[in-house]
Amino acid sequence: MIKGSDGPKLELIAAKSFKEYDQMYKVVDFLNKTLKEKNVMFGLTKNSNTKEVTISIYET
Repeated sequence: MIKGSDGPKLELIAAKSFKEYDQMYKVVDFLNKTLKEKNVMFGLTKNSNTKEVTISIYET
């Protein structure tokens, strides 16, 4: 569980890595805006060494 100083507590549900996709941030933004009321949040991290991205799903 991740505790923010002023933000919500986040619990990682799942994470998946795959090849880099330039527009993936738009998908994550869309999911976060659409599913905000369902108490889930999506994160995206980029590994420049492996050219992969990881999408993470959190419960808030």
